[in-house]
Amino acid sequence: MDNVRIITENLEKETLSPYATLSVNSLGRENDEEKCELRTDFQRDRDRIIHCKAFRRLKHKTQVFLSPESDHFRTRLTHTLEVSQIARTIARALRFNEDLTEAIALAHDLGHTPFGHAGERALDSLYPDGFTHFEQSVRVCRVIERAGKGLNLTQEVIDGILHHTRGDWASTPEGKIVRFSDRIAYINHDIDDAVSAGVISEDDIPLEIRQVLGFSKSQRIDTLVKSVVNNTQMQDVKMDEQTAVAYESLHKFLFDTVYRNPIVKAEETKVDGIVSGIYEYLIKNPDKLDNEYNVIREREGIERAAADYIAGMTDHFAVMTYSNIYIPKEWKV
Repeated sequence: MDNVRIITENLEKETLSPYATLSVNSLGRENDEEKCELRTDFQRDRDRIIHCKAFRRLKHKTQVFLSPESDHFRTRLTHTLEVSQIARTIARALRFNEDLTEAIALAHDLGHTPFGHAGERALDSLYPDGFTHFEQSVRVCRVIERAGKGLNLTQEVIDGILHHTRGDWASTPEGKIVRFSDRIAYINHDIDDAVSAGVISEDDIPLEIRQVLGFSKSQRIDTLVKSVVNNTQMQDVKMDEQTAVAYESLHKFLFDTVYRNPIVKAEETKVDGIVSGIYEYLIKNPDKLDNEYNVIREREGIERAAADYIAGMTDHFAVMTYSNIYIPKEWKV
């Protein structure tokens, strides 16, 4: 049987855009490996990400609303899947490498803390070198997963993860697509969740924004996705100016009405205490770390190990850990 991977690599050369990132041209992995007969390097990365522990834990990590009663609110996992779907749609339309795009999208939030961005801010204030979820996502892939061996992903996937939020843009058009897709996904599902929670209504969105982007979630996503597809030139992934301005206005509207809303922020006030309480306890009691983090403690210090351990926690596990440390238990004589 012919090598399936080679057939796929040849199909990429024949069918993808001349500006796409071909898997055969990958810059490779940190540690060389024998090629897979069936999968390209980017397909192999995607599979490793889906099967890793950090990916499974995303289902119990908050997106925006902490500890919602309804099962219909987004989690970090459902957010990741929505980003992946939007990114794949854009990549396919532009004939960029869909496998690379999907791998970056699925891994982009692997390092996110419990309690959403509130947890990220809390860890950033505690860890001496500062903490960002995108740098931690890279760290999960390179240092933490598989008992410290890492996933050994390709450089293109690592680059896309690192640059999916802010700062310099990714070096590949596929990585740039994920950055746009992340923003398209979260702004729309955060509105959807806020409407479900009764924090805002669709009619609260300023009319001038709705007239550009649309009057529903599906219309807004459609407008934003088409703007990226229709305005991208070569490897320059972008929106048209009118749509980009409307997006930024919608983002500001969300900050003013949702992200800073007292109802939404009410439970976030407790996050600092939980995260700092666990962090300070671990600094004083390093023997309480899970075994897999002891190697990190020995190599990089207790502060790094404590930050890694907390960042990997789900919301529920963080609350349970804090409770076990600080809340008295019933006992009998």
